[in-house]
Amino acid sequence: MHESSTPTADRAVARTIERVCAIIPDYPEPGIVFRDLTPLFAHGAAFRETIDALLAEFEGQYDVIAGVEARGFLLASAAAYAAGVGVMPVRKQGKLPRETYAETYQLEYGTATLEIHRDDVPAGSRVLILDDVLATGGTLAAATRLMERAGLSTAGIGVVMELDGLGGREALGGQRVSALYTA
Repeated sequence: MHESSTPTADRAVARTIERVCAIIPDYPEPGIVFRDLTPLFAHGAAFRETIDALLAEFEGQYDVIAGVEARGFLLASAAAYAAGVGVMPVRKQGKLPRETYAETYQLEYGTATLEIHRDDVPAGSRVLILDDVLATGGTLAAATRLMERAGLSTAGIGVVMELDGLGGREALGGQRVSALYTA
């Protein structure tokens, strides 16, 4: 693993992420090295350091924070509370009870759909999207398209970890991305 190439990413945060996260070889299948962020969420000081670092990159540039299901909910809720702004869930299809915008995207084997409520956030709002990991970028690209469809502006995308070499940033079409750690 190596630290993020994001110029403003704090090296101390990257070291914390590396120290606290669990590495599980051969999960979920042989040859895969899984980086488990749940120990980071369970470690109070490390979690606070991570949330503060995610927010610092985009300070004053957003009105609401969106979290992508499911671990993005943890990050977005804590960040929204810390920043004193609202939080918006980006959910899997069929989980929201009112009228939604939906965006379907490609997975390795099939498709998935994300949704947001149509009326939770006023049009023109600036949204910071948070998620745990940026890999191929499909899920986060779908989330940014949802924001566009809703008349919202994506202020940026913050992730705890970016998996290097999978083309995630390229899939995001020039969106501003801040990754605290690159593996």
